[in-house]
Amino acid sequence: MIPNVFGKSINIMMIIIPIIKIIIGFFIFQIIKKIVKKMSFSKTNLKASQKQKIETLKQMLINISRYIILILVGISLLSDFGINVKSILAGLGIGTAILGLAFNDLAKDLIAGVTIIAEGEYEIGDVIEVDGFMGEVVFISLRTTRIRNFKGATKIIANHYMDNIINYSANNSLAVVDVSIAYENKEEDIEKSFESLFKRLNGNIPYATKNLELWGVNELSDSSVVYRVVVETKPMKHIATERFLRKEIKKEFDKTGIKIPYKQIEVHNGK
Repeated sequence: MIPNVFGKSINIMMIIIPIIKIIIGFFIFQIIKKIVKKMSFSKTNLKASQKQKIETLKQMLINISRYIILILVGISLLSDFGINVKSILAGLGIGTAILGLAFNDLAKDLIAGVTIIAEGEYEIGDVIEVDGFMGEVVFISLRTTRIRNFKGATKIIANHYMDNIINYSANNSLAVVDVSIAYENKEEDIEKSFESLFKRLNGNIPYATKNLELWGVNELSDSSVVYRVVVETKPMKHIATERFLRKEIKKEFDKTGIKIPYKQIEVHNGK
């Protein structure tokens, strides 16, 4: 017992015990956090999408454990200070109604967060678009979702506003390259050049999930015949694959003598 300035005595344990409980709660959370993060699935034959879902669930478990520990420590501290927790819990019927009105948006966020995870609408690592903002999902909690675009800007959105979502990672993408070829090239030479290109590249195209396809003539323009070449790629990897294909097509055409048209100006002498 230590004297108080007002003449009353204070039990020092009333100060030490709550501090100890807070510290214990903090360390328990840190242990749970480390255990969840160290869960490794790299040695299993999981697909990339399944691994993304696991990472999302890991983050959700960490968030849920944080809230549970906070609630349990809070209840324990109230009991230490002589507050009748049972009566508080008994009165939660009225209290819940009041809190429901006060924290209406929070409740919506929590319900939306659980729904997002349960239904797999999007996961950490997915590229999505919400209200014109497009980027990679870098964090999902029970309340919010964080999206980072290619410039590094991060947008934090409450989960109950996460509707009308476009998920670009849900399915594979399609790399499309339109190739302009001069009219003077012979059809058989063009076909042989594409056959040689496909034979060399199939199985060696970055991010491709299938073989190249020649969809044929896509357009007859003023100075060229436009052929369309396509290949299916991993989600959102089509741009990198298209750049690779343009470079390889140019190399193949230079080797086989296929001419690519370019703008020319004819000047006539008016005699």
